[in-house]
Amino acid sequence: MNLPPGFRFFPTDEELVVHFLHRKASLLPCHPDVIPDLDLYPYDPWDLPGKALQEGRQWYFYSRKTQERVTSNGYWGSVGIDEPIFTSSTHKKVGIKKYLTFYLGDSQTNWVMQEYSLPDSSSRSSKRSNRGSTSSTHKPDYSKWVICRVYEQNCSDEEDDDGAELSCLDEVFLSLDDLDEVSLP
Repeated sequence: MNLPPGFRFFPTDEELVVHFLHRKASLLPCHPDVIPDLDLYPYDPWDLPGKALQEGRQWYFYSRKTQERVTSNGYWGSVGIDEPIFTSSTHKKVGIKKYLTFYLGDSQTNWVMQEYSLPDSSSRSSKRSNRGSTSSTHKPDYSKWVICRVYEQNCSDEEDDDGAELSCLDEVFLSLDDLDEVSLP
């Protein structure tokens, strides 16, 4: 799960779906094989270090898709609507991103999970049958696997800062402006 020195793992949504999840669902090898399989739901989000691929304050892993997202201390609840993921070149829908937050009892925490899945395989098979294909070749079950990206919202906000924070040099120059207001003896 270790990347060579100097390499970072910051994939786009499209890259996660096309280069990792689709290959996993199709039982094709993925090089480099850096994202581990993890049955997420026995673990609370703060238990992920050492079990999932960590890059910065984000953890990545494959998991089996399930409706039960319950851990020993809480549960993952869906937030908002699912977002489609399109390729940048052909604008073809290649995946779906679902947002979930972690709850301890009735209290929502700052832990967020983005769950990436492939489009429904039944729509794929119906498109094939409409083309007149009668072959009964083995088709991958796209509904079984998801890729999860988990992070704590507060930590992510600091890393994804919009640049509004002043540098030390900016603070020095601003403090020099205050010297105009100081009266010298």
